[in-house]
Amino acid sequence: MRTVNLPPYAPTLIESTRAIGYTLDAAIADIVDNSISASASCVDIFFFPVGDSYIAILDDGQGMNADELEKAMRYGSQNPKEKRDTDDLGRFGLGLKTASLSQCRTLTVVSKQKGHIEARCWDIDHVIESYDWSLIAFDSEEEINAIPRISELKQLDSGTLVVWQNLDRLKVGEIDFSRSMAKKMDDVRSHISLVFHRYISGEPGLKRMQIRMNNTIVEPADPFLSKRNTQVMADEILNIEGSKVLVRPYILPHISNLSNEEIFALGGKEGLRKCQGFYIYRNKRLLVWGTWFRMMHQAELSKLARVQVDIPNELDDLWTLDIKKSTAMPPEEVRNNLASVIGRLAEHSKRTWVFRGKKETRDSVVHVWQRFKGKQGGSYYAINRDHPLVEVFVDSSPQMKRNIENLLKSIETELPLSSLYLDLNSDKPVENDVDIPQQEVEVLLQELLSQITTNAGKTELLDRLAVSEPFINFPKLIEKHRTGGNINGNN
Repeated sequence: MRTVNLPPYAPTLIESTRAIGYTLDAAIADIVDNSISASASCVDIFFFPVGDSYIAILDDGQGMNADELEKAMRYGSQNPKEKRDTDDLGRFGLGLKTASLSQCRTLTVVSKQKGHIEARCWDIDHVIESYDWSLIAFDSEEEINAIPRISELKQLDSGTLVVWQNLDRLKVGEIDFSRSMAKKMDDVRSHISLVFHRYISGEPGLKRMQIRMNNTIVEPADPFLSKRNTQVMADEILNIEGSKVLVRPYILPHISNLSNEEIFALGGKEGLRKCQGFYIYRNKRLLVWGTWFRMMHQAELSKLARVQVDIPNELDDLWTLDIKKSTAMPPEEVRNNLASVIGRLAEHSKRTWVFRGKKETRDSVVHVWQRFKGKQGGSYYAINRDHPLVEVFVDSSPQMKRNIENLLKSIETELPLSSLYLDLNSDKPVENDVDIPQQEVEVLLQELLSQITTNAGKTELLDRLAVSEPFINFPKLIEKHRTGGNINGNN
């Protein structure tokens, strides 16, 4: 038996790896991952869409020496099976190269460590011409000074500058590249603000990192509205192969209680439904979000439910994490544990969404409508025959009582349940826009009292009306008729 050394053909492979499927925002996020692994406290993203256009990402991390830089530029520089530092966001040793060259043809990485600057460059056209994995090393001061944004790196004690030039993939089909680049970078900002929101916010136990785009600070986009949400269930810790997976369920406030800014931050009204589900974090970096992993359908009544899941990097292989860090599938052991969590959480979300329809369950109030359990497990609603406004007909003639009963049954059977269901599932609050004016309530109250001949009877009626709809909303009006006094203004 013999072996044949068969290295990959450089021109073909380097072009092929450009088609892995990176989007611009995912590619830039991959570079920011490296900055986090380098303990950076600040990352600057620059984009220059005119002339010799470029995108540059600069961090103030620990930097790299010549050997470390060349290792970083090597394809497959890291074994995905090797144990890594807990804050390492890489896995395959491909992200820097594949992410960058998916957007450009020239990738230059400059790093400063201990006052010394090293620069290396992958130029696809140069690789094609040389028929080899020929990495360009910039040695002269003139070559280094020609690199965009090099002056900012030189001002740092240490750090790394990643520059993308010859942005061929971004220019394809674009008539106005400057305008399209601005739009794409807006999408990048939104993506970065969400994916790294825990780093930008600087939650307890996590080093805070500032990210800027063209010198404008990127604000964090918290998908859980941590300061306003409700954690209706306790955290759950799953032990998977000796590693801990944290599961933290949340219920967002009802949309009617959110400001326009908060709704926009949550993805807009449409985004509320699309973004429900699991939010998978690897070392506090968001990987996948807005999915139930086919364990539950995205439904209207569960769209307030979101589940934070924290996984360590040593479980990457179990979650089938891809190179782009944009897909992950929980292993069966985790899915089995999550199934019970999402069932309970969805029920909490449903209660929050339809809470307006359950106000009649307060036993201390005499409501106009009553809710009953049906024979087959469902529910039905009926008008309360014990309500004072119904009981006034108790002494009516038999024909009048039959007419009133027929009217009440007609109202009950024609209750527009389908329309109510649609309204409750909409993004607008469900409420009666027309309130009964106090003047009308007072006239109604006077008419009821006029039918009672004794003071004791009137007192009893006032006691009952004081806890009955709609009179319960006018306590001063009830008190006025108890004492025979006058009131002014609204109640």
